Amino acid sequence: MNTPEQWLQEQARLGRCLYLMLDSDGQMPERNALVAEWGDDRCRAVYLGTPAHSLASAGPYLFHIQRIDHPILMALLKAPETDWGWLASGSGTDLETLTQHWRDRLVTGEPSNQVLYRFHDNRVLGRALTCLPPEHFPGYLGPIASLCYWQVEQWQVSDNPDPGVHPLPSEPAWLNLATPQAIYNAVQFDNIRRYLMREYTEPLVALAEQQNIDVWLRTQLDLARTWDWREPEAIYFLLTQSLYAADYAPPESWRPKPSETPAQHFARLYQEALYWQGEQPL
Repeated sequence: MNTPEQWLQEQARLGRCLYLMLDSDGQMPERNALVAEWGDDRCRAVYLGTPAHSLASAGPYLFHIQRIDHPILMALLKAPETDWGWLASGSGTDLETLTQHWRDRLVTGEPSNQVLYRFHDNRVLGRALTCLPPEHFPGYLGPIASLCYWQVEQWQVSDNPDPGVHPLPSEPAWLNLATPQAIYNAVQFDNIRRYLMREYTEPLVALAEQQNIDVWLRTQLDLARTWDWREPEAIYFLLTQSLYAADYAPPESWRPKPSETPAQHFARLYQEALYWQGEQPL
């Protein structure tokens, strides 16, 4: 018997409600099947009613589990490497209260520079629980009593010492944790791969006939790091231009010049691309 099965049985024995936080990206068939089967009473689109409302249909969903042996749940537990999300339990916790807890923790940053905190990603959640001292767990986890999630190639369980409704701290400690480069790279790779599979299906199919997609993507992301291209628009430009190149790689002329900063390097190549596409003179 594996850890998640043991955890599910123990939480059920304790009489706790069970929940599944599921990332829609990569698990859309599973998500749609659960929504169709369980209905509005047992699921919530987490981004609804938040600044990320427009992304709700592609964002994470929170489900109230009533069968610990549900076939979809069992299939997810057998594929933890897909990083689909995590499991949680709570005593006397209703779905709406738990959903609102995470909605309150979704958006970070100043109004002019807001970003979404990816709490639904088990790697992000696991990193926070690894680094936060236990006294910060209640403010982070709120009504959740216990969690089961995949982290660093194994299942982990974390318990909340004081589950309940807790206000959002004025300076959330989990937002000040440095993300290890390996975890950042893995999350970036997965997010970009899913985006390309969804938005650039046909060119990726053509690429797959010539070489391994994952090897190609890692090569391009390594090149972006070598050039110190960190902004999303620069990485998007590199990937999409390479995807349509004859050999699926940028030409030698794209190498940075000795005197160029990363920003100048990107600006030069971007202007050249516009010129050759007939959109703007050099």
